[in-house]
Parts: sequence; C-alpha cells; structure tokens
Amino acid sequence: MFQKFLASVGIGNAKVDTVLEKDEYMVGEEIAGVVQITGGSVSQQIESIYLILSTSYVREVDDKKENVTFDLEQVRLTEPISIEPNARMEIPFSFSMPIEAPLTFGMKTVWIYTGLDIKRSIDPCDLDYIQVLPNALLNSVLDSVKQLGFDLRHAECEELPHRLRNHIPFAQELEFVPVSGQYYGELDELELLILPRAYDRLDIIMEVDRKARGLAGLFSEALDLDEKVIRFTVTREDIPSMQQKINSYISY
Repeated sequence: MFQKFLASVGIGNAKVDTVLEKDEYMVGEEIAGVVQITGGSVSQQIESIYLILSTSYVREVDDKKENVTFDLEQVRLTEPISIEPNARMEIPFSFSMPIEAPLTFGMKTVWIYTGLDIKRSIDPCDLDYIQVLPNALLNSVLDSVKQLGFDLRHAECEELPHRLRNHIPFAQELEFVPVSGQYYGELDELELLILPRAYDRLDIIMEVDRKARGLAGLFSEALDLDEKVIRFTVTREDIPSMQQKINSYISY
C-alpha cells in the first residue's frame, strides 16, 4: 500500500523514454522511433500513451508580445495497458512531420512531448527536441535567396491575421539581409512569410525594404514608401527556375 502511495506522487513510478531514429526531419517526412517504458515499484494501469509535437509562436496582446505554445500533431499510441514492476516495454510509432512545422535552424523550437496517462498518479513524461529541415521546394526558395546574396538574420513564428490562416494560427517569418551581390547596398532587408498550402505548394508574402538615399529617400522611409509587399505562389515545377523567379519579384 505504501509503495502505491509513493508511485501516486511520482516516487517509484513507471518511467518513459522516447528514442527517435534520428533528430533531424524534413517537412513532410515520417518521424519514427520507439517509446520505451520501464515499470516502477508497483503494477500500474496505463490508460494511454501519447505523443505531442509542439512549437511556439509570438502573439501580440495589448501591445505586448507573448509566446504561445501550439500543438502541431497529437498521436495516441495504445489502448489501456498494464505494466508490471520493473518490466520493460517498447512501442514503435511513426507519423508525418506536418507541412506547417517551422524550420528550426539549429534552435530548440520544436519538440516531442511523450506522456503516460496513469490515474491517481503523477503522469510520467519525456521531452525531446528535434530539428526541422526544409523539403525540396522550401529548400529551393532558401537556396535561391542565398545565391542572390542574402543571409538569414532572424526567424520567428508570428500570429497571422484570420484572412491569411489555413489550418494553424501562425506562420514563420524569415528575415534576410544582403551581404553580397546586386542587392548589397541597395536593400536594407528582405522578409519572407512562408504559408504552406500543400507539400508541393507554398504561398509566400515577400516584403522588400529598400535603402533610403538622400532627403527624398529619408522621407519615403519615414512613410514606409520604401517598402514593397508582394504575394506569390511557388510549386515543385518552379524549382528549376526558382532563383530567376525570386529575383524577378525582388526587382519588380
């Protein structure tokens, strides 16, 4: 009885550890691994085992920014099961990386939370950060921007206005600065808001910010007249000519 009480407060409880096949996945790729469960000091009934793929985005409330956690995917692995003291159990899983998952660029901004639902007990859990890489289409966009002389300066997920939303309330904004090439000294920055519509289709809202030159330029900058916003769509068919397409929109 005392051991059951200890397990109910997390002492001698079952333990869970998620082992992924790898820690980098492309958008749309299958995430695969096993959930390893080790029994505690008493027999326990596990109502469910679940995985939650999450990230966060920035939302403005009353002119203040706050980080909001958003669940991109939730997977339930089993029906109720029992695990005996010190027993070991492995449950394989796989699910697709959602197309809306933001790229991580080496940061800890996307994670998998694993939980065991055990009644009258502190639920054991595990958390694993993963890296999200671009698929072929998005990589073509990023590579084209780089070839045009831009470096990534900042990436952030921001809340979208309702008119731009599809399945989720945010999108990733990528901010680039020119470091070489024809736009060095001509542009202040280039911003891309990535709106995934399908695995092989992206809507992109591009903002081009030109450098102020002279008094007229400073006046335009003060009124934001030096900024240009363009919305366009790219698909897999655009990959061979992606750099030319991106360049045409920047210089338009």
